[in-house]
Amino acid sequence: MSSPTGANEARYTTVAIVLHWVLAVAILTAFAAGVYLDDLPFSPSKLKMINWHKWAGITILALSVLRLVWRLLNPPPALPARIQNAMPRWQQIAHHGTHHLMYLLFFVVPLAGWAYSSAKGYPIVWFGVLPLPDLVAPNKELAATIKEVHAVAAFALIGLVGLHVAAVIKHQVIDKDGLLDRMRPGR
Repeated sequence: MSSPTGANEARYTTVAIVLHWVLAVAILTAFAAGVYLDDLPFSPSKLKMINWHKWAGITILALSVLRLVWRLLNPPPALPARIQNAMPRWQQIAHHGTHHLMYLLFFVVPLAGWAYSSAKGYPIVWFGVLPLPDLVAPNKELAATIKEVHAVAAFALIGLVGLHVAAVIKHQVIDKDGLLDRMRPGR
C-alpha cells in the first residue's frame, strides 16, 4: 500500500531521472547563454559563445532523441490514483498538455537553431570535431524568419518549464503529495 508521501509508489527509471535533470540543466544553461550572447557586440568571445550555444543545442537534440526513445520503450509510471483523483480536469489537461508541448519544443528549438545556422551559411561542427550537414541552403530572408521561430520557441519552452516548476512546487508545498519523489535523484 502506498504512503501519503508517495514513498512506495512507482518511480521513474534511473535513466529517465538522469535524462530529465541533465536536460533541465542543459536547456536552462543554453537558454541563458542564448539570451546573453544575443546582446553581445561582435567579437571573438561572442563567436566562441555562439559555437558553445550551437554545441549545447545539438547535444540537447541528441539527448532529447535518447529521452524520447527511452520513454517509448520504458513508459513512465502512471500518475498515482490518489493524486489524479485530487486533480481537477483542467489540471490533468494542463499536466498532459505541458508535457507534450515541452517534448515537441525539445526538438523544435534545437532544429530551428540548426536550420538558422544553415540559412545564415554558418556550418555547425559539433565540439569542433563532427561537421553536421546543413538543414537548408543559405538564404538571408529565411534565416531571419527561422531566427524568430527559434527565439519564440525557446521562450515558449522556458515558459512551459516555469509552469512545470510551478506545478512541482504546488504539489510539494501546498498538496504535500510527494509527487516530486518519483523524479528526485538518489531516493
